[in-house]
Amino acid sequence: MRKVDLCLSSEGTEVILATSSDEKHPPENIIDGNPETFWTTTGMFPQEFIICFHKHVRIEKLVIQSYFVRTLRIEKSTSKEPVDFEQWIERDLVHTEGQLQNEEIMVSKYTL
Repeated sequence: MRKVDLCLSSEGTEVILATSSDEKHPPENIIDGNPETFWTTTGMFPQEFIICFHKHVRIEKLVIQSYFVRTLRIEKSTSKEPVDFEQWIERDLVHTEGQLQNEEIMVSKYTL
């Protein structure tokens, strides 16, 4: 079976909410597949975004690249609307000055 990056706009995924936006680095950069683009926030905490898959997906691995993130919390919902979220994963991330934070999270196959 071919592995597909489900979190791409080319797969129909959308960012439907972000608590912060910069016109040069908008939330849509999260799902554009381009390693040269990114979403930047105002620096206030906490920051959130909601990604909508528009279909049920099976997730095996999450790859998160970030800077200056203290705690990563991922919530999930199987509702057609962005409601009824439940906590799925929470991790404290190690901060190294000037270094990209790379987190690879293996999850038991879970359908969203």
